[in-house]
Amino acid sequence: MAFSDENNPNLIKPTGFLPGGGLEERGRANNRRALIDINKNSVVNQAYPCVVNKRGLSGKQEICEKKQVDPFHRPITRKFAAQIASSQQLHHLSQENNAFGHSIFVDEDCKTIENDHPVPMFLEKPEPSLSQEPSQMEEVEMEDIAEDDADADADDPVIDIDSVDSENPLAVVEYVDDLYEHYRKIENSSCVPPNYMNKQIDINEKMRAILIDWLIEVHDKFDLMGETLFLTVNLIDRFLSQKTVVRKKLQLVGLVSMLLACKYEEVSVPVVGDLILISDKAYSRTEVLELETVMLNCLQFNMSVPTPFVFLQRFLKAAQADKKLELMAFFLIELSLVEYEMLRFPPSLLAAAATYTAQCTIAGVECCWSRTCEWHSSYSEEQLLECSRLMVGFHQKAATGKLTGVHRKYCTSKFNYTAKREPAHFLLQTQQ
Repeated sequence: MAFSDENNPNLIKPTGFLPGGGLEERGRANNRRALIDINKNSVVNQAYPCVVNKRGLSGKQEICEKKQVDPFHRPITRKFAAQIASSQQLHHLSQENNAFGHSIFVDEDCKTIENDHPVPMFLEKPEPSLSQEPSQMEEVEMEDIAEDDADADADDPVIDIDSVDSENPLAVVEYVDDLYEHYRKIENSSCVPPNYMNKQIDINEKMRAILIDWLIEVHDKFDLMGETLFLTVNLIDRFLSQKTVVRKKLQLVGLVSMLLACKYEEVSVPVVGDLILISDKAYSRTEVLELETVMLNCLQFNMSVPTPFVFLQRFLKAAQADKKLELMAFFLIELSLVEYEMLRFPPSLLAAAATYTAQCTIAGVECCWSRTCEWHSSYSEEQLLECSRLMVGFHQKAATGKLTGVHRKYCTSKFNYTAKREPAHFLLQTQQ
């Protein structure tokens, strides 16, 4: 068996082992001390220590004692041999023809502690760094912050709004959060410049408002889905921001946008003849189909865009909305669709502001934007106030303005007379 002595270059290897266990060159014993004399007061009286400190034995007796192991089936280091030599077991080992014989000698320098030899990882104890320990003041501050956060969480915890739909495969609970995270990333790509009307020569923002107010009534008359209306408005704005349109073709743009939105969202799509009839036969079938081709090519067939509708559904769920709150939120956001100035707000902000304003309108007092709503919308109450005040203004003049299509729609029993509710005036009285 070969033994490694690389840990101590000062150790002189014994040479010339004899069958009887003796060593050659015994004359060199005068220059050495027996290791039994060096370690007689340093080694504990254990039969088979497992691990020995490489830095040398000290008064602290730093020897790790593990389970006993057969000495004939383990590596024998120089210090382990010294322990054997210092005990009564030397004779027993010699009788078993141990290769180390009766005596083991080591250089006198071995008794000095050599600090340049590393200690095994399991024996080293890292000293704690003072720079890593926080001061008492920092600990107190951290405890105070943790307590405040715990109190806030206890008062207004974030509710798991998807747990009720865990058994509903259509709710796609497993990846609904990923869907809305994706919507937030791409919503800006579906927005248009808030001043795109400056490029138009023959039309302006008032004409756009008249067109959308009329399309809201058409949408209600055909009893179409909510997604269809919001996608129709998005297609109109995106097309007008890229193409110059004359005044007499503006209504045609609205009809074709609704036709495309119906084909994308609806199960039962209105036929072209119905749209021509509702426009008082102002356009022919050929004109409708030609503009449909032009619009699709202009928009590069991109119909999958996040509109305020998809965000409003999510935020109403976070607000645990009932039917009254839901109708009020849609009433306010449809009023915002007509207004050109609301194009400067992204769809998610419009939906969050409509939810918050509807809560205040239904409650009759200024409501607190819950942590659940803030978590799912990523908007704080302060970020919503500007848009919310504008919606309250639209609500105030909805019945007396020139464009009353949305108000008349929500003044029916179908929509629970939502438009007749008193606006949230107190939001306008708060400081800007």
